[in-house]
Amino acid sequence: MINYNFIIIGFCLLLIIQILLCIAFFTLLERKIMAKMQRRKGPDVVGFWGLLQPLADGVKLLFKEIIFPKQSNIFIFILGPLITFILSLFQWIIIPLNFVAFFNINLSFLYTFALSSLSVYGLIMSGWASNSKYAFLGSLRATAQMISYELSLGFIMLVIVFLNSSFNYTVIILNQSVIWNCIPLFPLFIIFLIIMLAETNRTPFDLAEAEAELVAGYNVEFSSIMFALFFLGEYSNMLIMSILCVIFFLGGGFFFFIYSNFFFIAKVIFICFFFIWVRATLPRYRYDQLMNIGWKIILPFTFGWCLFIIGLCISFNLYTSDISVPFENQIFIYNYLVSRFNYNFLINFDTISASYLYTELYLDNEYFNLNSNDSLLDTEDFVITSNNVNSNN
Repeated sequence: MINYNFIIIGFCLLLIIQILLCIAFFTLLERKIMAKMQRRKGPDVVGFWGLLQPLADGVKLLFKEIIFPKQSNIFIFILGPLITFILSLFQWIIIPLNFVAFFNINLSFLYTFALSSLSVYGLIMSGWASNSKYAFLGSLRATAQMISYELSLGFIMLVIVFLNSSFNYTVIILNQSVIWNCIPLFPLFIIFLIIMLAETNRTPFDLAEAEAELVAGYNVEFSSIMFALFFLGEYSNMLIMSILCVIFFLGGGFFFFIYSNFFFIAKVIFICFFFIWVRATLPRYRYDQLMNIGWKIILPFTFGWCLFIIGLCISFNLYTSDISVPFENQIFIYNYLVSRFNYNFLINFDTISASYLYTELYLDNEYFNLNSNDSLLDTEDFVITSNNVNSNN
C-alpha cells in the first residue's frame, strides 16, 4: 500500500529544491544583465558562461564561519533569518500553475497578505538582536517602509478582489482570459510596480541596506548561512511579487485566449527584468522622499481608486458574494488538466492530484448531473474517481 505521506513530503522537498534553483539562477541573471548594462563582463569564470557561479557562492557561504556579536541575543539572532526565509517559502504553495496549486484555497489573497505582514518580524528581530545601532536603524527603516506600502498594496488587491468577485488566484486568472486587468486598471498597474520595489527593499527604495549610511543595514552582523537565508528570502520575495503581478494584472498564462505555462513564465521573467533594469538605472531615494511618496501620493491615489471601483461594482451589480470557483470555470479547469496530463495519473494519485479537483475546486458529484453530450468530460468516470477519493479520505 502506498504511503501518501511520503509522497507529499517528497513533493515538498522537490518544490523547495526548485525554488532554490530559481533563486540561484535569478541572481546569475541579475549579474549578467547588469554587467551588459554597465559594459562589464560579469561572472564568466566558474563553469560554462558562469552558470556554476551561484553554486560556488552558495558553497562558499555554507562553509564560512558563523560569528555571533558580543552581548547579542543568540536565540532571536538565529530566529530572525529563519523567519524571513521560511515565510518566503510558504508563499509559494498557493501559486497556481496549470490552475492547480500545492495548497489551493479560496482565501489566497488573505493568505498572501498575512504572510507578507508577518515577514516584518524577521527584519525587526534580526536588527534588534544584533546589538548594533546600524542594524537596528536598518530594521526600523525596513519595518516602517514595508508597513507604509502594505496599506497601498492592500487597496490594490482589494480592487482586484471586487472586480473578480473572488479571493482565489485561479478565478482571477480565468477572468482575464478575454482582457487583462492591466488595461482597465493601468494606473494601478504602474503603482503596483512601484510598491513591488518598496516591499522587497529594492533600488531605488533600498534604504534599509544603504551602505553609505548604515554599512549594510539590518543584516550587517550576519555571516555565512544566516546571511544566505536573508539573501534567499529577499530574492524569493522578488519572484513572488513578480508572480503576483502576473496573476493580478497580466492574465496569468493567458495570451489571446490561449493558456500556456510558457506565457506565464515569460511574463514573470519580464517583471524580474524590470527589477534588474530599475536597479541598474535609478539612484537611491532619500528616506523622507520615500515616506512622502508612500503616504502623500500613492496611498491617497490607491484609496481613491479603490472607492471608485467599489462604487462602480456596487452600482452596476458587478460584485457577488460567492467566492467559490464558478461552474463554467470548473469545467474549463477539468478539461484542461485531463487534456494536458495523463488521466490515469490523476486517478492513481487521487489524494494529491484528484483531491485538488474534487475538494479544492469543488467538483462534487452534484455538479455533474449532466449527460455525456453536455460537456467534454466523462461524467461516469469522474464519479468513480471522486468516490475513490471519498473512500481514501
